[in-house]
Amino acid sequence: MSNLKYQLQGLILRNQDGSFSVQAGRKKCLIQIASQLKEGGYRLQSVNSLKPKHVNYLVERWQTEKLSPGTIKNRMGHIRWWAEKVGKSSMLPKSNNGSNQAITLDLEKRSYIPTESKGKELDSAKLEKITDNLVKLSLKLQREFGLRREEAIKFRPNYAIRGDQLVLKSSWTKGGRPRTLQIRTDSQRALLAEIQQTVGGGALIRTDRNYKQQLKSYEWQTSRVGLDKNHGLRHTYAQQRYLELTGWQAPINGGLTSKELTPEQKIIDREARLKISNELGHSREQITVAYLGR
Repeated sequence: MSNLKYQLQGLILRNQDGSFSVQAGRKKCLIQIASQLKEGGYRLQSVNSLKPKHVNYLVERWQTEKLSPGTIKNRMGHIRWWAEKVGKSSMLPKSNNGSNQAITLDLEKRSYIPTESKGKELDSAKLEKITDNLVKLSLKLQREFGLRREEAIKFRPNYAIRGDQLVLKSSWTKGGRPRTLQIRTDSQRALLAEIQQTVGGGALIRTDRNYKQQLKSYEWQTSRVGLDKNHGLRHTYAQQRYLELTGWQAPINGGLTSKELTPEQKIIDREARLKISNELGHSREQITVAYLGR
């Protein structure tokens, strides 16, 4: 292992910002960046050796590789984190379209309007092949309530179930934002009853494991049976909720686009999108475009 990779790992261990999944993504990206710098002939001796020429090289390389603007911006986010932790935030332009004397970041704006749905159904045949029953229940929670993976693993029925509402604790959610969901359907009630019967008041984490260990079980079990890209379950949830709330399919599923809606329909569309955004744990209506199209 190179000295830079070793020091980056130490930097990450000392600064455990964000959820476990965020930290894991940051580590994977920064280790990859260290390898790419070495391939480019830059042998940084420490994390403090980061300079504008390194950032310029990386951005030019990624653009040559024709990575999407969104991917490049995500990677720049990790570089900004690195620069901040070693006291070099001022080295980078304030925005991804800005510049200073040493670095120019002229990155295209992301395209937030998808061309095809990322929704997926929960394959019952594959689900039955999973041997960890708690992983099965987490997957069903993702499908029935549109929960994120971490929320569905940390879920505790004795805390969450409040009559006809589901309350998600801040320590389970992305960004520490608690939220409340309505329990609306018979299938949701049946699943919650099954969870209560299985774990009582505990989380969907085996008693001899912590969250990180249960997450590894989730990843191994789902990969083994071919149940990957389970974030798509949230997309399906959002699309079905849109149909319930508006009475027509989402644009991503062939429904009316925003330009085709009547003024009255536009009001219904916006109210539905705001509600779905809140149910998914987001704060902006714009984010629903990724799930529903526009």
